[in-house]
Amino acid sequence: MRLIDTVAWVCVEDGRILGTRSRGRTLFYIPGGKRETGESDLETLVREVREEVGVELLVDTVEPAGVYEAEADGHGADAVVRMACYTARHRGALRAGGEIEEVAWLTYADRDRTAPVDRAVFDDLRDTGLLA
Repeated sequence: MRLIDTVAWVCVEDGRILGTRSRGRTLFYIPGGKRETGESDLETLVREVREEVGVELLVDTVEPAGVYEAEADGHGADAVVRMACYTARHRGALRAGGEIEEVAWLTYADRDRTAPVDRAVFDDLRDTGLLA
């Protein structure tokens, strides 16, 4: 088994969750990504969110939101992604940046349009009443 260790920003507003779609991909992903050498979860989260959706996270509002594991989309049958999720307030206007082609607000009805690990987050958010 090959483990891909990532972090993600769970941004939920009005019963919808922020999702991103990279160029050349069909599935949406919760914003975030892999650590660079020596980065902490917080450093990775702040950098990835800035690169992908152009906003600054307010670091004093970052809170853990769970850790999820599932088959890694597009990385072969032996790859598993572990995604440490965090919530946080932000400042700035959301916009697609870097490799991101599309930013969208998703509901539970969009669950099947997301990566396998994100589907577990969608399930938890629906179960707690946060995702429409």
